[in-house]
Amino acid sequence: MAKIGFVGLGVMGSRMVARLLEKGHAVAGYNRTRAKAQWLIDKGMQFAESPRAAAESAEFTLSMVTNSAALEAIAEGPDGVLAGLAPGKLWVDMSTVSPDLSKALAAKVREKGADMMDAPVSGSVLTLEQGKLTFMAAGRPETFERVKPLMLDIGPRATYVGDNGLALVMKIATNLSLTSQMLAFSEGVLLAEKSGIARETAVEVLTHSAIASPMVQYRGPFVLKMPDEAWFDVNMMQKDLGLALDLGREVKVPLPTTATCNEYLNAARGMGLEKQDFAIMFEVLSRMSGVSK
Repeated sequence: MAKIGFVGLGVMGSRMVARLLEKGHAVAGYNRTRAKAQWLIDKGMQFAESPRAAAESAEFTLSMVTNSAALEAIAEGPDGVLAGLAPGKLWVDMSTVSPDLSKALAAKVREKGADMMDAPVSGSVLTLEQGKLTFMAAGRPETFERVKPLMLDIGPRATYVGDNGLALVMKIATNLSLTSQMLAFSEGVLLAEKSGIARETAVEVLTHSAIASPMVQYRGPFVLKMPDEAWFDVNMMQKDLGLALDLGREVKVPLPTTATCNEYLNAARGMGLEKQDFAIMFEVLSRMSGVSK
């Protein structure tokens, strides 16, 4: 049993904590809104009053926040994670943020005698609940070996990809494909529907066809009924595409499909759909096609 501090109890973070509790670990979790963490407190999680308190209480601190600004907010200051770290402690950040920011924080962590890895995940709420979430991790190899058992208590695969920041590069490279898959799937459904095939039939065929990636299988049915709570909303996905486009410019790799998908997300925000799951790209294309619900 490990003593774990966990910062960020959102849609994904909270479910990770639930799995860690089920495995018998002691978890002290912090979230800005305590009420949202009550169901985890009822399961045995101790509530930490600050990111610093979560880090002070634990050997391993895990974090999952929305963006680079949120990561800086939980890291810095008298109540931040950095203030709660001490020699020998480990911080594993699973947020999808700027690789440069993550590397800079890792350097600060090492000045305190602790260590840090970036370890974003691949998967969705459903993937996590099914125990199929996968990790990509970057940092020192020996640190990876220490934290790998915790990752495997959350999901079945954890892959070491190299030095600090490279796991985030890998996550960005992964996520840019999600929107292009969703847009192509939407095009196929609408082409079939406008030609006279029922939308439900088109979805059934495509989600069991050669193009049915795991993402298409679990997110494709969203074109029939969107989830009440977004698994990954438009703003979050556009943040990731922005990171991809920035990285593409830096390393001189053209990302034409990423740029196109980013414009569809711009259109979604213009239609007031930014709080919806990014599968709402279908709705944008549907309106452009003159297809009603």
